Amino acid sequence: MSHVEPDDKYEMTIGIECHVQLATDTKLFSGADNDARDKSPNSVVSSIDFGLPGMLPVLNRKAVDLAIKAGKALNAQVAHISRFDRKHYFYPDLPKGYQTTQMYHPIIIGGYVDAVLEDGNDVRVRIHHAHMEEDAGKLTHYGDYSLVDLNRAGTPLIEIVSEPDIHSPQQARAYAAELHRLMTYAGVTRGDLYHGNMRFDVNLSVALKGADRLGTRAEVKNLNSFRSVEKAAEYEFRRQVERLERGERIVQETRGWDEAKQQTNSQRSKEDAQDYRYMPDADIPPIVLNEKEIADIQATVAMLPSAYREKWVPLNFDRSVVDTILSTQDYAQLIADIQEQAGDEHAKRVAHWFVSALGHVAEVDENPSAARHLESGMFVELSEMVAKNELSSTAAKEIFGELLRGGESAREIAKKKNLLQMSDEGEIAAIVDAVVNDPANVKALDDIRQGNEKVIGFLVGQVMKKSQGKANPALAQKLIKERL
Repeated sequence: MSHVEPDDKYEMTIGIECHVQLATDTKLFSGADNDARDKSPNSVVSSIDFGLPGMLPVLNRKAVDLAIKAGKALNAQVAHISRFDRKHYFYPDLPKGYQTTQMYHPIIIGGYVDAVLEDGNDVRVRIHHAHMEEDAGKLTHYGDYSLVDLNRAGTPLIEIVSEPDIHSPQQARAYAAELHRLMTYAGVTRGDLYHGNMRFDVNLSVALKGADRLGTRAEVKNLNSFRSVEKAAEYEFRRQVERLERGERIVQETRGWDEAKQQTNSQRSKEDAQDYRYMPDADIPPIVLNEKEIADIQATVAMLPSAYREKWVPLNFDRSVVDTILSTQDYAQLIADIQEQAGDEHAKRVAHWFVSALGHVAEVDENPSAARHLESGMFVELSEMVAKNELSSTAAKEIFGELLRGGESAREIAKKKNLLQMSDEGEIAAIVDAVVNDPANVKALDDIRQGNEKVIGFLVGQVMKKSQGKANPALAQKLIKERL
């Protein structure tokens, strides 16, 4: 790549299409199992998915309900009437010769997503629409032949189409991450990125800053991580800028992302839009919904990320803390429960233990249910013990790790591991006196009297050693100062 500084001269514009696999038990139009993970090829397929003569699809009502929930998460309007169309194209992984989708009357209209950036600011990305459709199968190529697996054919999807409101790779990543949170928190998808439960197509164009027309866009298909969304946008921006600087034309095309090489590559030209011969699907009646039905279904949606952020404002969390807790819905619910039951101080303390235990999670490939066996009371008890100086911060972290694995209470673990801190002033005073009166510490005492207060830490260490780590260090320090 050349050394052009593109940010000074050019602006990128990005729109993202996201395919979200709906968390239904069965497929969109058949009774076949919707979970194809680790299944043998072509083993979770019905006559409907194979497109056999005489097959008659039946719409999965659960998929419609999940699309309605997605509408709430996207701050969007749910259409009272939506319809399915046939999108015709011929490819070996599409046995019917058409894909059932919603071209003209999608179920979700408008909406927006507020994505939080690294610097704490947010970007609002408007949603143009989201439509329901079935997935195609999968082709695997082996030299001079290809094999088709139709396990994925008929999988229910919603495709969320954003407006071109994104203008940096960081905004693109933030939007993808927030969309993942919204869809998993609303229960719309299982959110397993590794298995393609959500796939992002990044449409990127470049134009001179201040230009009144967008440039020619290239579409980078099937990105399945937030990092790849960001890196593909970075690379594609610089590739297009370099071509423009050389006076070359940008071709409208579909490109793939090579994770190993960290670069995009051309897959097929989209110079002329293909004619898919869309027509209404005569086998599937329109979806007709009323306002009460929509409201009743949306009322079952769990608390969404924005509501947690608002609830945690009094806790003054860093953005990284919020993102780490939000990375797992059960942990977020746990912190909210603790805040409700025991107050802000305990919620804040427990949240920081979670962050310390989990690390700063930048990317989550699935939404695990690891916290479902955990109860808020376990952590409130631990936090109260710290507040009462019964445990040191180090001991508390050790007990926290044990609590995550389930089992005994914080107090039982502390007793078993002999971690309860000595906070009885009389007991600690006796140890402090022994340390202060020890001839071996005469020099340390002289240093302190001459103004070198750092040496107090050495004496506190001696007290901790004599108490086998059980003395409350803050109380020990206070008593040492009094003695001097």
